[in-house]
Amino acid sequence: MKQLQSSIAVGALLTAPVFAASNIEKLGAFKTTGTSEHIVIEQDTAEADAIRETLSRINLPDGFKIDLYAIVPDARHMAMAPQGTVLFVGTKKTKVWAVMDRNRDRVADEVKDFAPSIAMDVPNGVAFTKDGFLYIAERNRVVMYPAAEFFQESPDVVAIPVVAQGELIPVEEESYNHTARVIKAGPDDKLYVSLGQLFYLATSEKMDLYKETGIGGIVRMNRDGSGREVYTYGVRNSVGHDFHPETGELWFTDNQVDGMGDDTPPGELNRQTAAGQHFGHPWYGGGTVRTNEYAGEEAPADIVHPAVEMDAHAADLGMSFYTGRMFPEKYKNAIFSAQHGSWNRTEPVGARVMVTFVDDEGNATTEVFADGWLNEFGEYDGRPVDVIQMKDGSLLVSDDYANAIYRISYEN
Repeated sequence: MKQLQSSIAVGALLTAPVFAASNIEKLGAFKTTGTSEHIVIEQDTAEADAIRETLSRINLPDGFKIDLYAIVPDARHMAMAPQGTVLFVGTKKTKVWAVMDRNRDRVADEVKDFAPSIAMDVPNGVAFTKDGFLYIAERNRVVMYPAAEFFQESPDVVAIPVVAQGELIPVEEESYNHTARVIKAGPDDKLYVSLGQLFYLATSEKMDLYKETGIGGIVRMNRDGSGREVYTYGVRNSVGHDFHPETGELWFTDNQVDGMGDDTPPGELNRQTAAGQHFGHPWYGGGTVRTNEYAGEEAPADIVHPAVEMDAHAADLGMSFYTGRMFPEKYKNAIFSAQHGSWNRTEPVGARVMVTFVDDEGNATTEVFADGWLNEFGEYDGRPVDVIQMKDGSLLVSDDYANAIYRISYEN
């Protein structure tokens, strides 16, 4: 198929096609759907040149550099296939993109839509198990794609719902707000899925329902969708989590309430040491700051406050622990995380990549690792979403504003 030129509006690429509901059933039974073509995104464009110009202004520690890896529309959370052949990129629209660097020059040479015969709904969360099963978490569904790394060349791929449409959350709780699910396979080989609560602040009449279903928390389940349980409570909207490579503890970001001022409440990076812990929402708006609506009420006992308080409204999203060998030793087991940038602060803040160093006792300190996407006029030239590690130890950073993925590498 002839590659689409950059003059085609991104919105046109992301218009959801209407497919028969039986398509996913056909694929699960190894039947064809009649879909024959992919959308392919042109890489050598004026847009790419403009992004490279922006990257020339990004600040990094000495020895590090940042390059454009790929043009990917609405690039959100990412998952690298276990053998490193394909990067899968989720969006808040209707597409998941497959990104390939066939000649291993660390620049993508092909970007196309994955499983185009399947109508997806906010397929933000993408994750691989160690043995090569791809899971995609949508607004209200989780689908498994066995061997996606090697079968993504075809428009038709095997697709098996492990949480059927309408069963991740109650259908009546579906919303346009806080719908970007994140999914990861834990060290226990179970799936962990974040479920942001719908509102600015969880309302009292929803408390029992949210506690039961895991909305405003993180749920854990077996890889076939069975054995579901609420693992994490008291979360407003977590859009990033990962597991410490040595302790196996779950760490996650959380976006806190708006409307309390420019500098309060703080964003959060949380450390979970046991199942069932509660992290404070809605009694706390962020950190130890009580919300106005619940200020007079007694909060649950044993609330866990954040390991790190981040800048208010910076919108901390995707995060990953660093286990590679490319970066200096000081970065071993550090957390790299993306700040998407504020939307309602008088002076914008964020649009950065942060690094958090965790000591042997779990104490954490955070500093800016990369910035410069927020220009001198207070405009965003990019808005980082997720950070993951490549097999060579470099980092990939997604950006849904610039429609790009960047690669950060280190040279002595």
